[in-house]
Amino acid sequence: MTGAGRAEEFEDLRPLLFSIAYRILGSVSEAEDAAQEAWLRYEASPTQPASAKAFLSAVVTRISIDVLRSARVRREEYVGPWFPEPLLDDPYEDPERSAELADSISMAALVLLERLSPLERAVFVLREVFGFGFGEVASAVGRSEAACRQLAVRARRHMDAGRPRFEADRRQREELAGRFFDAFREGDVDGLRALLAADVRMVGDSGGKAPQWQPAFFGAENVARVLDALVAPFLRIGGLVEPHQVNGQPGAIFRDRDGRVVNTWTLDILDGQIVTIRAVINPDKLGHVGPVADAWAVLREATRARRPTD
Repeated sequence: MTGAGRAEEFEDLRPLLFSIAYRILGSVSEAEDAAQEAWLRYEASPTQPASAKAFLSAVVTRISIDVLRSARVRREEYVGPWFPEPLLDDPYEDPERSAELADSISMAALVLLERLSPLERAVFVLREVFGFGFGEVASAVGRSEAACRQLAVRARRHMDAGRPRFEADRRQREELAGRFFDAFREGDVDGLRALLAADVRMVGDSGGKAPQWQPAFFGAENVARVLDALVAPFLRIGGLVEPHQVNGQPGAIFRDRDGRVVNTWTLDILDGQIVTIRAVINPDKLGHVGPVADAWAVLREATRARRPTD
């Protein structure tokens, strides 16, 4: 096959390769690098594989496992809660697996995947999310089929034990999230409070690189107080709330008055209420979303804008 033919084949498969790597790594930038490295190895291969999909999927999986092994040390030393880099749009689509694909990139699912070993995580992603056969999985991770079946059982057991629960009706999720962010933009704190579950959690990932209230808040009254403290000052300095799907879940991008990204939020919704709010505040995780704001400057301006009674 010509170089141009290989390049075209790779581009057709790039969305799948990125999506595999992102679910293993939880990082947009590292997933993009893994997919590009897979291309370089494919381009340099002296023979044409029988299946470009099988070859490239195996290569990107092995690269991702290696990257994850080194990243785990850094993540163990991470300041505060660790969340994946927010993903606005998953480039890979499969109508027959659309629900699994969307739920598998939720913040909650990726945080749960983080507790698996790199091999368990890779096997789970290939088998449970993308439906690869055990022969393909074994080839990708360099283990026997029997070993991969055992890895899959362990990974599935762990994921099932902690599997996040979401509102089954996606349209209802979007409608409730729309009401929540409308209330935020209108400064309607009572309207926000009414949408919170009694045991709601609000958790932020700043990595120690951006201002953060505290790692987490629990309970409707505590979270409502935080929202009350945030809403008016943020709106007063021209802050913008842009509702957007984030990691397959209802969410929003928060921007300063110049459109620069301050943070992203995702909402976990169940039984008609918001059960978790996750904010990614670490500027190192937001560059792919757009130009990043100076969150410290935004905080200083918002603090000055705060009314004496706030």
